[in-house]
Amino acid sequence: MFNKEIYIDRRNRLRTQIQQGIVVLLSNNEAPMNYPSNTYHYRQDSSFIYFFGLQLPGLVGVIDLDEGKDILFGDDYTIDDIIWMGNQPTITELGAMCGISYVQKTADLSARIENALLKNRKVHFLPPYRSDNQIFLHKLTGISIDDIKSNASVELIKAVVALRNCKQAEEIIEMDKICDTGVKMHLAAMQNCKAGKIERQLAGLIEGMALSEGNGVSFPVILSQNGETLHNHNHEQTLENGRLLLVDAGAESVSGYSSDYTRTFPVSGQFTTKQKEIYEIVLKANMESIAMAKPGLRYFDVHLNATTIIAKGLTELGLMKGNPVDAAKEGAHALFMPHGLGHMLGLDVHDMEDLGENYVGYDEYTKRSSIFGHASLRCGRELQPGFIVTVEPGIYFIPQLIDLWEKENKFTNYINYNKVREYIGFGGIRIEDDILITQEGCRVLGTPLPKKVTEVEDIMTYNTK
Repeated sequence: MFNKEIYIDRRNRLRTQIQQGIVVLLSNNEAPMNYPSNTYHYRQDSSFIYFFGLQLPGLVGVIDLDEGKDILFGDDYTIDDIIWMGNQPTITELGAMCGISYVQKTADLSARIENALLKNRKVHFLPPYRSDNQIFLHKLTGISIDDIKSNASVELIKAVVALRNCKQAEEIIEMDKICDTGVKMHLAAMQNCKAGKIERQLAGLIEGMALSEGNGVSFPVILSQNGETLHNHNHEQTLENGRLLLVDAGAESVSGYSSDYTRTFPVSGQFTTKQKEIYEIVLKANMESIAMAKPGLRYFDVHLNATTIIAKGLTELGLMKGNPVDAAKEGAHALFMPHGLGHMLGLDVHDMEDLGENYVGYDEYTKRSSIFGHASLRCGRELQPGFIVTVEPGIYFIPQLIDLWEKENKFTNYINYNKVREYIGFGGIRIEDDILITQEGCRVLGTPLPKKVTEVEDIMTYNTK
């Protein structure tokens, strides 16, 4: 948790974005795994963390814009709680930690909201992504459960996005630290990758590292020899020489900030010629995108350049044909890279996706493309200093997608399907780094994670000696 002045400042900056009404921000509750007292690892709502810093359930933060007052609602722990949990801070003490002097019991919240509604004051809340908070807001406001999300305050959503999109100095420090943890996780995966091991042994190893250095993983570990499945959480295969292992994983700091890296490397420790050729194309797209990213440039344009690099590289190998610039623009590249170049990163691994991706990654000047592949770009808007985005180009050979497009005679002027079929079973390659947009350009967060072919092979070869 940061110094209380940081949370006071964040709430005051919110007041400059919204002038009237009452803002209600809910903490997350505990989520039972199989019975009420056996819960999943607790994760606080990210916007609650941002404005209040407290990572405990059962709290509600209210920012009264008209009265200029911040109020923390919650109940003190009982002796029954303390027996199991140890001594706990009071609500008054919790309020002081985030710079709030007005605290009230949870039972008092309904009366305050009811009074605000009777006076026709606007009650601002964010769209709930958990059903218990959806029900809670229904009871609090009287809005039907089915209409709660559609009644979320767009004004508040835009205000929160405007604040959270541009990271402040204390946030960047946290991001650099947790990116370093992400680097250690990926190095450990490379160093312990050996034929005969089961994928889950590596997945468990790096997840344990995330827990030992922070709050665990920032999302479930993706680690698979079937890298053509973009989000593959199955870890049951035995590692085999000749295959590639794709690892997409990150850590979350105790303060809630996330890292997100992907590396792809050969189980044997040495790339085959075929693997190296595809890898070098992806690496070129990754490195040129990082070199290109800067304030004032739309991230869609960086994405489009990356897809053009991929189309050019695949054309040189004979998998694509025709004009690669046109091929990328029209979406023919998406047979091999059906996702976007990257997304916002911060307190969430897909930062603020709960608020609506189009509010976060797009704006009134940049609208989402309707073309398959380009439409999957989560962030296309003009970059600003303080933005943190991922750069994650990839090339994948997805048998079902290849079958479908060939059957539909799709992009036959750009795709050499006979050649593509020679790569069925290849898997997929993705290379991902996290970058901070600076005043001059950008920089990679954390300690650089090796990604050149010689660097990866040297790490893996060293560990077989």
